[in-house]
Amino acid sequence: MVVVMADSERFTSDAMEYMGSLYGAALRMTRNPSDAEDLVQETYLKAFRAYDSYQEGTNLKAWLYRILTNTFINSYRARKRRPEQTELDEGEDLYLFRRLGGLEAVAAGRSAEEEVLDHFTESEVKEAVEDLPEQFRIAVLLADVEGFSYKEIAEILDVPIGTVMSRLHRGRKALEKTLHDFGVARGLVAPASETPAKL
Repeated sequence: MVVVMADSERFTSDAMEYMGSLYGAALRMTRNPSDAEDLVQETYLKAFRAYDSYQEGTNLKAWLYRILTNTFINSYRARKRRPEQTELDEGEDLYLFRRLGGLEAVAAGRSAEEEVLDHFTESEVKEAVEDLPEQFRIAVLLADVEGFSYKEIAEILDVPIGTVMSRLHRGRKALEKTLHDFGVARGLVAPASETPAKL
């Protein structure tokens, strides 16, 4: 009984500091506060039960996010299933997603894309992220909002790094397209057919 209490106290002191960021991630995944609360609660319950298998000294945050992500995929995917979007054209990424994590670009040396982002509301950027197919949305959230490395995301999602890179590329292209469409609708950028051809 003393061992259980010690594990409980250790878990509380080690894991509870991540509750706020886990809830934020859960809310972005589920898009519903009640579902997000349930997801975080289930994540902490699973994490507590498996805490003896956690290797001390490794990345606890990534371990918790792996449990959160797997729980979301297993528990919520059937209810939140959405049709896959069509393939996107290949090309250079404009990385309009850089605004997502609250990352503020420095005033000097800002790109044209970053300047255009200033004209979008937070809700428009959020909507663009939420419209991503689930596997791309999760990869983009983990990388561009939560700040995990490719290697950490691969461990969280239990997929090869190449798969992470592919999902991020496609997710970022989808964000670029959606935000470009917002820009065209607002007259901030020219429609693709009016864009001068590159030499």
